[in-house]
Amino acid sequence: LSDRVDEWLVSSLTEYKGKHLQSVTKGDLDLGALADQEEKEKTEKAAKEHGDLLNRLKETLAERVQEVRVSTRLVDSPACIVVGEHDMSANLARVLKAVGQEAPDQKPILELNPGHPVVEALARRFETDATDPKIAKAARLLLGQATLAEGGQLEDPAAFGELVTELMEETL
Repeated sequence: LSDRVDEWLVSSLTEYKGKHLQSVTKGDLDLGALADQEEKEKTEKAAKEHGDLLNRLKETLAERVQEVRVSTRLVDSPACIVVGEHDMSANLARVLKAVGQEAPDQKPILELNPGHPVVEALARRFETDATDPKIAKAARLLLGQATLAEGGQLEDPAAFGELVTELMEETL
């Protein structure tokens, strides 16, 4: 569902041909019978293992995110942003603003893929030195990357560009 009006349509059409429709960008993703118990246990274990890191990232991004948590929806990406179950999606907020309507200011939820190499490396760095300033930089980079991937706009593109440049300098 990629058309701008799809969100309005689906908000009132909650079922189609006996299938429950659910936004993958809102709230906790519940795949019901599709999600096996082993996968749920793996996610819960990752959330416990990375609890301190998630708290550190939430503290770092407190002004910009509502929560930082382990994702159940990501496979290839290190992070994504979603909104609460009853919050307006970022896409709908953008559409409303584009037509001159007001949209509520709300903080997204940052979800991390614990199996992604970037998140694994971040967790190792956190275990080595929880106060390393690179952790805060990585948090801002992950949020920026997730915002761009979602189709949003960065609050401060220049600062994001500086972070990317610093990362390139460090790795080259």
